[in-house]
Amino acid sequence: MSEPQHILVVDDDDRIRTLLKQYLDRQGYRVTVATGPANARKLLATFDFDLGIFDIMMPGESGLELLESIRDGGVKTPVLLLTARGETADRIEGLKAGADDYLPKPFEPEELALRISAILRRTHVEPIPDEIEMSGMVFNSRRRELTEGDQRIKLTEAELQLLAMLAARAGEAVSREELAAQSSGATERSIDVQVTRLRRKIEPDPKMPLHIQTVRGVGYKLMPD
Repeated sequence: MSEPQHILVVDDDDRIRTLLKQYLDRQGYRVTVATGPANARKLLATFDFDLGIFDIMMPGESGLELLESIRDGGVKTPVLLLTARGETADRIEGLKAGADDYLPKPFEPEELALRISAILRRTHVEPIPDEIEMSGMVFNSRRRELTEGDQRIKLTEAELQLLAMLAARAGEAVSREELAAQSSGATERSIDVQVTRLRRKIEPDPKMPLHIQTVRGVGYKLMPD
């Protein structure tokens, strides 16, 4: 299983930093926090981050100025800007400075999670493993089959399609809306039904799923062994 993706949160507000760290930790990310731009620069020089989340409205140097300076220095880490200002001109300014996305406050945590997922998907392309193991079962994405030992587990075409989509982004929350949009004739409700059926075939205890986990307010994620 790959290492969790590393996110740098830069915000001068202690409460916001703590809440973001707690929430993103629960989403399976590795999170490092910085109290401001000076602290952030030291961390960026020391660690490799998969994503930075910068608050714009900070005393002294703003998150936008931090972004401009690291881009001038050649740092290509994707950045999501957070700000209480939501005007179009501010969003354009941030995107021109090299931001990958822009989220006005206040925001729902689920929307933040989806935006983070979208940025990471665009900027980090990792090869999909041919095989994923789940409690003694093996799903082979290339052959599109689920086996337990020498026995092949029978899946419907809808179940196979859903499992393949989740396996392609193992460890990542995928929204019901996206799963339905990429499935033939599916709805968000039918995705829930297919998940229930898959759990009966894969999970040691379908009522306490280990592998096909529900991400509240978002959708589902597949967690291999």
